[in-house]
Amino acid sequence: MTSLILVLPLLPAGPATPYDYAISIDGETASNHGSVPLGLLPPVASGAEVVALVPAQALSWHQVTLPRGTLGRAWLSDGGSPRLRNVLVGLLEERLLDEPAQLHFALAPLARDDAPVWVAACDRAWLRAALQALEQAGKTAARIVPEFVPDTGTPAVVLTGDEAHARIIASGPRGVLVLPPGSASVALLHWPADAAIVAEPAVAALAEALFQRPARLQLNAERWLQAAASGWDLAQFELVNSGSGRAWKRLAAALRTLARAPRWRAARWAMAALLLTQLAGINAWAWKEQNLLQEKRSALSQAVTSTFPHVKLVVYPQQQMESELAALRLATGAPSGQDLESLLAALAAAAPPGKPLSGIDFVTGELRAKGLMLAPVEQSQLQAQLQARGIAARMDGDMLVLKVGGRP
Repeated sequence: MTSLILVLPLLPAGPATPYDYAISIDGETASNHGSVPLGLLPPVASGAEVVALVPAQALSWHQVTLPRGTLGRAWLSDGGSPRLRNVLVGLLEERLLDEPAQLHFALAPLARDDAPVWVAACDRAWLRAALQALEQAGKTAARIVPEFVPDTGTPAVVLTGDEAHARIIASGPRGVLVLPPGSASVALLHWPADAAIVAEPAVAALAEALFQRPARLQLNAERWLQAAASGWDLAQFELVNSGSGRAWKRLAAALRTLARAPRWRAARWAMAALLLTQLAGINAWAWKEQNLLQEKRSALSQAVTSTFPHVKLVVYPQQQMESELAALRLATGAPSGQDLESLLAALAAAAPPGKPLSGIDFVTGELRAKGLMLAPVEQSQLQAQLQARGIAARMDGDMLVLKVGGRP
């Protein structure tokens, strides 16, 4: 699915305010990026996902340990409750520079109340105004993601901007720091010596001069795509429309991660190989079953033509075989299983001795014998013996009804 990533401006936006953007079709590479006002954004495919990206300078990060039971069904279903927000305010009140009522909070994805949790905080009025500007331009954000997140496993230092407005952004297990370039900032970081150094092309030389080692080049659009692929969504608490909406967001985020994230590439290939293997197996099984069915049809046709050589065309083998056998019996006078003689012989063999009949009525394949008085036990035994011969029998008043094959 196509994604349009819009970087929210730090200052209040107007009609002419340029927005940094990136467009991606596959979630891994940017097909287009730049900086233009919202009204001049290039067209994107219908149904494209709009992702609002919050710059690192607009967020502060805090790690807290929540009381047990704080994250219950309310958090999983609707992305937070007033009680949870009050708990966060109580835990962070002494760490915040602004009034808690002026801030918007968001917890890390898959947050738990039995382990430390990262909390992002930003100006609530600024975020609401930025999202409202997108809505008015017809670019309603489906997700809100931070530009950098803490606890990514491998610490990294990124230099962004240009030489006049460069910034050092360090992210890792200790949080996210935004510092001005300089030797004092480098000394303040105390970052591991093996931490990756990443820089935008305009500040690559500055990065190598500050850290005295090569820097890996990265375009800002590539960094935005990485941010959009994370599991973070700052649309929590009052920014969540409904519980069902949040559930769909979680499912969509999981599907996007599975479909786009490079770490799942091997799993995607394995799944595709499994599906292709299953499809090939089903086709092979169907081909084998079709061949077996064709062999059985050929054997039946051959049996008909070998038994009755005058039959040249076989369309319905079983019906044609029965028809030819009936004609042969008629020509030779041989009885069939549905003749009166056959049914009377079967009845005589199965009926108890000394049970005379007062009358019979015969229609092809069906015999009605009257006057045969049977006890219940004798009736059951008679029906069992006739059933073994392929003849169904039942009592209809004082009349015994026999029929070849099935229920009379």
